[in-house]
Order: sequence, then structure tokens, then C-alpha cells
Amino acid sequence: MTSRERVRAAIRHRQPGGVPVDFGSTVVTGIAAGMVAALRKAFGLGGPDDRVNVFEPFQMLGVVDEDLREHLLGDCVGLFHRGTVFGFENRDWKPWELFDGAKVLVPGQFNTEPDNDGAILMYPGGDRTAPPSARMPRGGLYFDNIIRQEPIDDSRLDPADNVEEYGLLPADEIDWIGGEAERLYTETDRALVYNLPGTSLGDISDIPGPGLKHPKGIRSEEEWYVSTLIRRDYVYEVLQRQSEIGLENLRRVRDALGDRVEVIKITGADFGTQRGPMYSPDVYRDIFKPHHARLCDWIHRNTDWKVFIHTCGGIRPLLEDFIDAGFDIINPVQTTADGMEAEGLKRDFGDRIVFWGGGVDTQKTLPFGTPEEVYAEVRRNIGIFNRNGGYVFNAIHNVQTGTPMENFLAMLQAIRDARREEQSSILP
Repeated sequence: MTSRERVRAAIRHRQPGGVPVDFGSTVVTGIAAGMVAALRKAFGLGGPDDRVNVFEPFQMLGVVDEDLREHLLGDCVGLFHRGTVFGFENRDWKPWELFDGAKVLVPGQFNTEPDNDGAILMYPGGDRTAPPSARMPRGGLYFDNIIRQEPIDDSRLDPADNVEEYGLLPADEIDWIGGEAERLYTETDRALVYNLPGTSLGDISDIPGPGLKHPKGIRSEEEWYVSTLIRRDYVYEVLQRQSEIGLENLRRVRDALGDRVEVIKITGADFGTQRGPMYSPDVYRDIFKPHHARLCDWIHRNTDWKVFIHTCGGIRPLLEDFIDAGFDIINPVQTTADGMEAEGLKRDFGDRIVFWGGGVDTQKTLPFGTPEEVYAEVRRNIGIFNRNGGYVFNAIHNVQTGTPMENFLAMLQAIRDARREEQSSILP
């Protein structure tokens, strides 16, 4: 099978003839820029002066180019819009250096200043005259939001304030993303994964408005969670407006993308902690599920795309509702969280939803285990999740800078061996 055929089989719950793999097709299945640089060096790619492009500056994720994707056994390629969470576009690249010394390229409006304690401040839209919207601690690897919550007057709260950053995609952007889809579809045999902006309803990393110079509405993470209980009508209206914008954008991109896309990621909002859901099932059903269902229903009625939801944590009590809402794919499959044991997930849900991730723990095993432990965990999880298809391998969330190279290579070897065994078992 080609990469595209392998993914198509897996997401339709057919045995793919070798587990499909994704590194870098979304902002939740990616690799930190410093680690991308280390991998390129390890595989002898590029020259000594080459720099990795940071395409997602909040998490400082690096672009996985086609030459590296080949070494990583990758079957998927991401289709991204040009905008970033900080309100500037990925263009006019310029050199920058990470705390760990990795030399990268960042967008031209990636304008930062040091704080008094050596931290790095980021500004919305690259405008240093505005208050900073994010901060990277000294020695850190990515940015944290700065909360700029204005005093709340419930009598004057306006849901429109909480959707200020979302809007309709302009015609030139639609044309551009259509051109990118055509290029990637014809120049590679990878499965295209489209990342639709603006539909991560209630994504807590978006709530503070890191791309807005003066955000209004509910912009504190704590206040947002509280509001799902005490301001349910307000939160519902915010999500209603956001999903309506999303539906119109889906209509606009459908003709541009056509049948080139296999998977669409529409949300990265987390609904779980290590110990269970952040919201009760009733809160999810009342506030979030109707809007998720509208988006999924439109996609299923108008395309053949499979719908991808990312949510970390112990979300098993919500899985039935995710499936009922219309999601086809769940990521990152955090098997270390409560209730998320691989065997139980595959047994109870494996014929109804695709598991995309869950390959190896990025909190402990991959960064801190031995190569032998990494290899064993990857083989075990592929053996469970890949039975009868319905699985795409990825680590449990993004691979971080500082991951030991020998551990990363052990992960790749485990994937190769699993593929070899599966292919051998189906040959006549």
C-alpha cells in the first residue's frame, strides 16, 4: 500500500497492511522545533547552517519536511492555514535561537522582548506597543498565556466579545489552501490532514485571546470553567456563534479542497485531566455537544472526510458522546490517564472510533525511559490498537525537545518491526 492507501484503510477500520504513522500533520501530533533540528542532524539531512521553521509558535513546533518524514515512516502530511494563534502569519522568516541553543526560523512578526527575570515576552500581532499576551519562562520550551481579564460586569457581558478573534476566511486564503492541497496531493502519496481554524470550541489555550491586543469578554481560564456552570447561556451562545462561523468556513473550503483530504481536525479543546473529565457528561451534552454535532453532521453530509477530535486526559466517560456527536477519530489517546487503558478502549470502542496516538507515553517513557522500555511499550500498544485496523500511530501528544535520540530511534524500530510482522502475516 501507499501511505495514502494505508491511512484510508485504517480510518475505515480495515487492516492496513502495516500500521500507519503520523508525525507532524497537526499541532497535537507534532515535534518540537529543537527536536526536529536534532532529528535532521541525526539523519544527516541538510547542511550545517540549515534552520527549522517554527510554524506553531505557541508550542514552538517545527515543520517536518518530506525528507525527514520519510525517515520517520510518516504517512500523513498536514494542511495548515497561514495564520498563528498570536495573530500574525507564517511568512517573512527570520533567524531566532531557542534557550537550548537550537537555531530556528520564526515568522517575521514573531517580535519578542526579554522580561526582567530573563523570560521572553510575546506580543499579539507582533505589536510591541500592545500589552504582551504570552510568556516563555527562562529556559522554557514554549509559551504560556498571560491572562488579561478585564473586570467582569455580568450585566454588560456580550458573547460577541468572546468571538472577536474568529472570522470568515478570505477568498485569497481559500485559494491558497486549495493550491496547497493540490500540491501536496500530487507531489506526495501521503494522506492529507486538514487543520480547520476557529472551531476548537472552548479550547482553553485560545480563551485568553493571545492574538488580540485588548481581549474582552471572559478571558481568564478559571473564569471560563466557572462560567460553564454559572453562565451556561452565555457560554452556549459563544460556542453557537463560533460554530456558525466554522460552518460557513467549511462551506468555503469544501470546493477548494475537494476529495484530496482524508481527515479534518476541527477541535483541540481538552476535556480531560489525568484523573477524569474536566466537565461532567451533562455539561458536555448541554453546552458543547450540540455544536460539535452540527459541525460533524455537515462534514459527513458534504464530504468523505473523517473528523478528528483532540482531547487529552481521562475522557472515557465522554467517549460515547463524542461518537454520538459524529467524531470518527480520537487523539491523543492518553493511556496513562485514569480509565484509558489500551485494552479496554480497543475492546469497548475500537469498532466505532479510530485511535490516533497512544503509541508511547511522552510524559515518562519516551523522555525518561530506556530504549528497551520505549520499544516494549510501542510494540505492546501497536499490538492492541492496530488489531482490525482503526489505528494511526503517534506518540501521546507532541514529542518534546530533549527526548533522547536513542529513545526516538527505538520507537521507530518498534514501528518497523510491527509493520514487518503484520505484512509477513498477510503475505500468501
